[in-house]
Amino acid sequence: MNTTSAPATRYHGLWVAAHWLTGILIGISLYGGMAVLRHIDNLDPEKATMIRAHAIGGFVILVLLLLRLAMRATTRKPPPADTGSGAQKLARRVVHVGLYLVAIAMVSTGVGTLAAAGAFPAVFEGTGALPASFWDYPPRQGHMFFSRVLLLLVAVHVGAALWHQFVRRDGLLRRMWFGPR
Repeated sequence: MNTTSAPATRYHGLWVAAHWLTGILIGISLYGGMAVLRHIDNLDPEKATMIRAHAIGGFVILVLLLLRLAMRATTRKPPPADTGSGAQKLARRVVHVGLYLVAIAMVSTGVGTLAAAGAFPAVFEGTGALPASFWDYPPRQGHMFFSRVLLLLVAVHVGAALWHQFVRRDGLLRRMWFGPR
């Protein structure tokens, strides 16, 4: 009796769902921070509510990332994709590891900013006030820096997926979509 199974051709459906949900939430969070939150004065009463939503989204992203890391260790996955040259394989690895590390750094510096500013009561309890500026707290600079790095990594990741789909036409994107494994 053969106890080995054929290699998977797609990722597990839960992994696929977590991937796409993580990507959507990261996009919403980056947009919310860069295009919305930064333009609202800290004296505006809605700012704390919006920061709360942003922080909850960040926490959900962290949980999804941890779930994905657990799935990586416990589920059958497709063999590494043939992405081309050694440099392309190295870039793939750097981008994928970077996406995890930088997204975790984003959550850490976001929590660090709120903690350093003493803003948890204003954001999560509706008591107290936000500081005049979050820029007075060092984790805020890290949060901004990592947001730019994350945006770059996401752009490279999406660009590479589109390149595989529409230029190489190698079906690589199918691996991270729902269907038989």
